[in-house]
Amino acid sequence: MASHYIVVLMGVGLVISCLQYQEEIDSLNQVARHRPRSSLVLGIQQENRQIRELQQENKELRTSLEEHQSALELIMTKYREQVFRLLMTSKRDDPTIVTQLKEQHTTEMQAHIDKINEMASVMRKAIEVDEGRICEEEERIKRLELENIGLRELLGISREAFLVLKREDASENTSLSPLLTSADVSLRKS
Repeated sequence: MASHYIVVLMGVGLVISCLQYQEEIDSLNQVARHRPRSSLVLGIQQENRQIRELQQENKELRTSLEEHQSALELIMTKYREQVFRLLMTSKRDDPTIVTQLKEQHTTEMQAHIDKINEMASVMRKAIEVDEGRICEEEERIKRLELENIGLRELLGISREAFLVLKREDASENTSLSPLLTSADVSLRKS
């Protein structure tokens, strides 16, 4: 009798667990907009691919920027040397022209340096945005993995409870069947 109540209580607990599981699945489906798991995984894979492509593009842009900066520095150095030589050979006696050319060259160099710094800051901002997006995606993937593990555990617990109930039902049926058979036989004899 007590075992019967335990079985009934376990059955009620299993029903409650199944209902809670179904409610959680329904809420997850609503969050996922009723898309199947395969489409969610496919979407995440596509986003990861895009992130990797953006990372590669950022690396290429950084390398290109560094190459352009070094080339520009080399060109400007050569230019300064040539202008300075030209001035020294043509106007050795006029220091004001040399000073003016040096100042003009300095302002031009500063303008180029400012442009390069501006390009570098824009690239840094783009990199930060991409890295932030990557972090958000990694966090989302980790959350989904944890959620998946939790759901698998919940499903495992539900299955275990179902198997225990099934075993107990089977054992009750086998233990009661001889009693029913002997009682059935005794009723038939009388």
